Amino acid sequence: MPKVAVYNISGSQVGEVELKDTVFGIEPNKHVLHEAVLLQLASLRQGTHKVKGRSEVRGGGRKPWKQKGTGRARQGSIRAPQWKGGGTVFGPTPRSYAYKLPKKVRRLAIKSALSSKVIENQIIVLDALTMNAPKTKEFVAILNNLKADQKALIVAPSYDDNVALSARNIPGVKFVAADGINVLDVLKHDKLIITKEAVQKVEEVFA
Repeated sequence: MPKVAVYNISGSQVGEVELKDTVFGIEPNKHVLHEAVLLQLASLRQGTHKVKGRSEVRGGGRKPWKQKGTGRARQGSIRAPQWKGGGTVFGPTPRSYAYKLPKKVRRLAIKSALSSKVIENQIIVLDALTMNAPKTKEFVAILNNLKADQKALIVAPSYDDNVALSARNIPGVKFVAADGINVLDVLKHDKLIITKEAVQKVEEVFA
């Protein structure tokens, strides 16, 4: 089992914790990680793009000229696609880009992401993380104490309003509860700061 140091919010080491091999000690599967990231990015797309087809553009109700005898090409409507101002052929319409991956693949992806943080020494385990009131300045000091003033993902056992409000205005910092941890957030942040209790919750779900 991989062992990592446990710190307090002052940046002092207060112990060690053993992480479960089945969650934090596997060989990261790069292909599965790629699939999981594509899945999340696709689900974030709004899909509200829309163009008008020939039945939706204004005008064109009358045949522009008679079928025969004019010497010109036959036309049925001035709003056909080949006309200026006509409808678009096979254009984008509102749709959902979301799709699903098998449950085992999703679980393997999050375990691969967590294990990669352990391998790269980018995981910081806190003994606890509580704040009496929302104070961005105090939270910045905590990050500096932990030497995690870069992009950091903060994971707590449950949602904490004071911590969330303190972290939300800091560029590159995101706060999530343990049940909201996901592959995209773990990979795109340089540091994973997770409390000891949140580690236990993650291990209970994914072990």
